[in-house]
Amino acid sequence: MKGKILDLLFKYGAIVLMVGILLFFSFYNPFFFTYGNLSDILRSISIVTLVAIGVTFTLIVDGFDLSVGSTVSLSTVVTASLMVWYEAPLWIVLLAPLLVGAGVGLFNSLLIVKFGIPDLLATLGAMYIISGVHRTYTEGYSIYNHMPMTTGGTAPGEFSDTFLWIGQGKWLGLPVPVWIMLVLVAIVYVIMHFTTWGRILYMTGGNEEASRLSGVRVKRVKLIAYVLSGIFASIGGILFTARVGSGQMDAGAPLLMEAVAAVFVGFSVLGAGKPNILGTFFGAALIGVLLNGLTMMNLPYYAFEIIKGSVLVLALAVTYIHAKKRKA
Repeated sequence: MKGKILDLLFKYGAIVLMVGILLFFSFYNPFFFTYGNLSDILRSISIVTLVAIGVTFTLIVDGFDLSVGSTVSLSTVVTASLMVWYEAPLWIVLLAPLLVGAGVGLFNSLLIVKFGIPDLLATLGAMYIISGVHRTYTEGYSIYNHMPMTTGGTAPGEFSDTFLWIGQGKWLGLPVPVWIMLVLVAIVYVIMHFTTWGRILYMTGGNEEASRLSGVRVKRVKLIAYVLSGIFASIGGILFTARVGSGQMDAGAPLLMEAVAAVFVGFSVLGAGKPNILGTFFGAALIGVLLNGLTMMNLPYYAFEIIKGSVLVLALAVTYIHAKKRKA
């Protein structure tokens, strides 16, 4: 009986929790379950979801990327500086941060695949390096329209309306970042579940040695996973810049824990028991709904870290207790 209850909790617990949270906040505040507020929740989770998808790729290949938060920050200030400092055309403003993210992924994979450094240690070191790079690059300042420059004068450029529309605009009644999130979630889901490459990723993470003996180029697969993690973090950085209209120096700092929590909550969605894209999206939505509801309850912002940490611990506890039970 105890085992059956645990199985049901693992398979449906996250969904039941989401329904319970939605009902509670709807009764507490009549403005919670409205189109406008739900739209705001989707907008708020769009960046976290994209960053979490990148983390999901690395977990699928039995790795982990702690550098995604710093990569978001670096991409944010690179995006802002190209537009405000250098008045670069929009295609460069969008392409350059993606190349930066890919570069971070290559650096991480070099440390992990080439030098054999454990993924947690390698990406932890990379996190500090990237953090130092973007702080040095901006000299400790956020980037905004016509900001004063340390060399004298003011920055010549400003954020274009077209760029800001990416983060602040709406299309067919939904915020543009939500459309971007939904499209990318759908694309990645199809790739992971209906293509050979997706199966190779899961096979590599499930049994690296067996994959190698089957002819899979394991090192290349891991490299691609980390590069994708960096690219998705950079997409999050671009959207963050377009949303707030400035290059915030530590934009990605709070996103790491939210992204990791979203991924691990996703482990238990419908009993998947492994990193998966729909689960990651659901996990991000659960955290977004929870934080939005607590904000409407006027809970102090500094208490949110307790809530996010508790969600992560609960998700990890359910996942690993279930995994231990299955092994037994």
